[in-house]
Amino acid sequence: MNIGQPVEILLVEDNPDDVILTLHALRAHHLSNQVQVARDGEEALAFLFDPEKNGPHAPSGPRLILLDLKLPKLNGLEVLRQIKADPRTRSIPVVVLTASREDRDIEVCYALGANSYIVKPVDFEQFTRTVHTLGLYWLLLNQGPES
Repeated sequence: MNIGQPVEILLVEDNPDDVILTLHALRAHHLSNQVQVARDGEEALAFLFDPEKNGPHAPSGPRLILLDLKLPKLNGLEVLRQIKADPRTRSIPVVVLTASREDRDIEVCYALGANSYIVKPVDFEQFTRTVHTLGLYWLLLNQGPES
């Protein structure tokens, strides 16, 4: 990430392999200009809400959050709950990108305000296409509210 540049994507993911794959897929399709990676739920919330942990330039908020559910320290459901409960971050699209196929997780995520729920494909090519499509839609095609 370039210092001073607005973050376009906050990737909240603790699996290093999934981070690498996601960043590769975004870069391969020129959608990774400004990606911030948070490796646990606490780090994600600190990035979004705590200017002391982010230096003098607190983020204005990413344009998209890609959120895993199974995270250390603070799980993805609680991260989603806090994002959607706060008026400063409520309108940021949150795409849950997780390995969980559990109906309960899907229901809870949508009840908490997730904008989309996607089960991570196991196949490398399908994973790359999925991330490309996510980036294309949410960063280039979707029209969000003015900041």
